[in-house]
Amino acid sequence: MTLNNGALVLFSGGQDSATCLAWALARYARVETIGFDYGQRHAIELSVRPALLQKTRALSPEWDARLGEDHMIDLSLLGKISDTALTADVEIAMQSNGLPNTFVPGRNLLFMTVAATVAYRRGLDVLVGGMCETDFSGYPDCRDDTMKALQVALNLGMATRLKVETPLMWIDKAATWRLAQELGGTALVDLIRADTHTCYLGERGELHDWGYGCGKCPACELRARGYRQFAAGAV
Repeated sequence: MTLNNGALVLFSGGQDSATCLAWALARYARVETIGFDYGQRHAIELSVRPALLQKTRALSPEWDARLGEDHMIDLSLLGKISDTALTADVEIAMQSNGLPNTFVPGRNLLFMTVAATVAYRRGLDVLVGGMCETDFSGYPDCRDDTMKALQVALNLGMATRLKVETPLMWIDKAATWRLAQELGGTALVDLIRADTHTCYLGERGELHDWGYGCGKCPACELRARGYRQFAAGAV
């Protein structure tokens, strides 16, 4: 069933956000996308976004009709005030606080606040994000409790009734691949495999069975393992 609500999808150009976009297009009558340039080391994800959006449109006339404006927001301030492996050329490692140094403090909090502001201006009442608590790197801003708290705070602060949707929250990467197949068949799986970007190091030299990437960073390992579990189950 398609709902009449309008949704704004946090769309980075990666696997999770591409799956969330398909999920929203299958569910909502009006969908827009938002991306953030925060000085990320893997900024190549931003360069794949336009073609990925166009190819997503081509998968379905209904999706094409529902997919509206894309918003690209400059959040370079975040890169300037953070010191992480995603915003600087440093080796990926664990920190003394138990979190990997790929964690960008405040990133999702800022993303959701800015997205809510854009949604307010655009008359959209649902925010869709690819946060996940099942297959993640321990990022506290990806937790379900964080998203629920943000929904309350945003609505209190803007006198709105925004709903925050996180369709991947309780599924692993293999299930994320399966969800893509359910939403758009093999065509969507192939699009996500070849046209999205996940690798933290920005590597797009070789197309693996699971997509482009270095194959060694945490993002690549998670994506590759999930794809192979998905592929094994699909046989």
